[in-house]
Amino acid sequence: MTTLKFAIAVLAVWRVTHLMNAEDGPLRIFDRVRGWLRRIALGELMDCFYCLSLWTAAPFALWLGSDWLERGALWLALSAAAILMNRVIEGAAESATQAGLFYEEPYKEEKTECHAVEAHDEAELKTHRHPPARSA
Repeated sequence: MTTLKFAIAVLAVWRVTHLMNAEDGPLRIFDRVRGWLRRIALGELMDCFYCLSLWTAAPFALWLGSDWLERGALWLALSAAAILMNRVIEGAAESATQAGLFYEEPYKEEKTECHAVEAHDEAELKTHRHPPARSA
């Protein structure tokens, strides 16, 4: 096993674990799988990054290791490296947000320039007004 293969495996374990744990995935597939696992009481399998990294690291350890002792050590090392990467990345994102280095504008719905739509919206507001509240 080379250092390059180990580094690639660490990145792959982190990426797959993060994808299954925190992202919706293409066509929301991982979101649906998490929902299905929650319904059959196995949701913790995908909700815990630490646990999921162990399951994700297992096939990579089997692929990289040459004997069972090395595979066992790689299994734990790959999981630990993915967890450390996740902590560093989450910490950096949190620090950037707190320091004001990252800011995202809140979503603002753009107003239409069609006068017919605006007139319709105003008419809807006039017809759906509630009577004033009575004071006690």
